[in-house]
Amino acid sequence: MKLVRFGERHNEKPGLLDRDGEIRDLSGVIEDINPDTLDPLALQRLSTIDPQSLPLVPTPQRLGPCVGRPGKFVCIGLNYHDHAVETGLSPPSEPVVFMKAVSAISGPYDDIALLRDSRKSDWEVELGIVIGRRTHYITADQALDAIAGFCLINDLSEREWQIERGGNWSKGKSGDGYGPIGPWLVTSDEVSNPQAMDLWLERNGETMQRGSTADMIFPVTELIAYLSQCMSLNVGDIIATGTPAGVGLGRKPPVFLQDGDHLRLGITGLGEQSYRVFADNSFRGS
Repeated sequence: MKLVRFGERHNEKPGLLDRDGEIRDLSGVIEDINPDTLDPLALQRLSTIDPQSLPLVPTPQRLGPCVGRPGKFVCIGLNYHDHAVETGLSPPSEPVVFMKAVSAISGPYDDIALLRDSRKSDWEVELGIVIGRRTHYITADQALDAIAGFCLINDLSEREWQIERGGNWSKGKSGDGYGPIGPWLVTSDEVSNPQAMDLWLERNGETMQRGSTADMIFPVTELIAYLSQCMSLNVGDIIATGTPAGVGLGRKPPVFLQDGDHLRLGITGLGEQSYRVFADNSFRGS
């Protein structure tokens, strides 16, 4: 299934895509796509519904983040071999873990206001994992059973706040709108191999990132197992699994987002995102 959330900000309704790619309204079946509706039994019930029996949602509609009310937004840094090389750092011996504020989450087509006076905002296309059952102290061979689905994420980063302002990376990762997710939550049964997915990102029509999840240093199953040793993962939690080479910081000279830039990005089978970024004083919203 491809699950979506549509409608006005903070008032989204649940939906799913039918075989023609049209949105069908699930609000008569469930209240939202959130931790209450992403456990295995709830997803199994949804899978038995004939999409054609649900009301067709008129278009166009704003698509919101594909998961509502996640408890945690966990991120992995330096998890692609080529990205570690471009940053000049050695591949890590264990996953680099940091948190992104859930207030950073936005929809897949929502325009984004850069942090006020930002000089070094950057892009990072990433595969996202959404947890489907409470997970603690598991092994890698148990990890796939913990996944509700996958989604596209842009882990936008303000590098000055991340690197030069002291303390934890999370400061540079948590600007409002710096975590677009979606357009869809694709349930795990539709992703045969999460380590065989292509990722790409364009800035103003120019390809900046192109990679494959096959290049991950720590694959999806190892990441989930590792995180479960140091924290519980709960239904609806989101994990951003790292980005391939091509970020602005890794270019010589570095290239960062400017007022009015357009970003477009995607992952095999998980859809695309598209939006403009604006300086705080010129933000027009969407």
